[in-house]
Amino acid sequence: MDHHTRQNEDQMNGEVDPAVKALEDRQDEVLRRLYELKATVDGLTKTVTTPDADLDATTLSHAPVESVFRGTADLDSLLGKDLGALRDIVINAHPARPPLSLLVLHGLLCQRYQVLSSVHLHSSVPGVPPPLMSCLGPRHTDSYARQRFQLGFTLIWKDVSKLQMKFSTQNMCPIEGEANVARFLSRLLGADPQDPVSATQMDRWIDTAVFQLAEGGNKERAAVLRSLNTALGRSPWLLGEGFSLADVVCACCVLQAGESGSAPANVQRWLKSCQNLGHFRCVYPLLQ
Repeated sequence: MDHHTRQNEDQMNGEVDPAVKALEDRQDEVLRRLYELKATVDGLTKTVTTPDADLDATTLSHAPVESVFRGTADLDSLLGKDLGALRDIVINAHPARPPLSLLVLHGLLCQRYQVLSSVHLHSSVPGVPPPLMSCLGPRHTDSYARQRFQLGFTLIWKDVSKLQMKFSTQNMCPIEGEANVARFLSRLLGADPQDPVSATQMDRWIDTAVFQLAEGGNKERAAVLRSLNTALGRSPWLLGEGFSLADVVCACCVLQAGESGSAPANVQRWLKSCQNLGHFRCVYPLLQ
């Protein structure tokens, strides 16, 4: 009996030729890989690209401390479902003015989501100190597998007059200013106050820190430190008993202004409390 006759009899008896079975298995594996590749390509086509970035240090950062923000934010509920696409946050910042508050919030985001983080150097900047290139954590070897992550966080050191954030949502305008970007990231954490009074107080403290501490003169800084000292004499944190975005932004502005050593007693205690949380660990290497 020849091979073709035996093959026909096997098919009539319901048996599958081993060669055919091996071919089907191989086809299934090829289709599975093509599906994964398609998901990756679909995600890449929907992200904000950075064609002029010259140096890439891709990272995935996980902070070991427990998060102080306990909101129930979910990316799909906040931004809508977008299967196959990595939601990319791209921030352009000048290396002379590192956005310390955004680095703190980046660490908090890494506790909530799977974050693919990367630092780039734009061609408009000749070079930066090594701590700026490693400010989002160590390099991660699986950075090519974008479909494994929920959120992309890209920081580009660039010669810009004002910090700017772009997001992969196409109908969203760029956000300018560290304070406004901090508010956006805070919403991804579900950390905004629920009552209007606390929300207004938080915005007031953030604006005060940015416009008077970070950008003001000596008299304005001294006035803000006195206000902080008074508020922190009544409660451990700026909005009362709970740590908030106001504490993140104000503490980073005090540190960046170089006022931590001469600050009043309540402010010194508050800065120590912030440091003890662990979320500010990424900030101190950039203050050297």
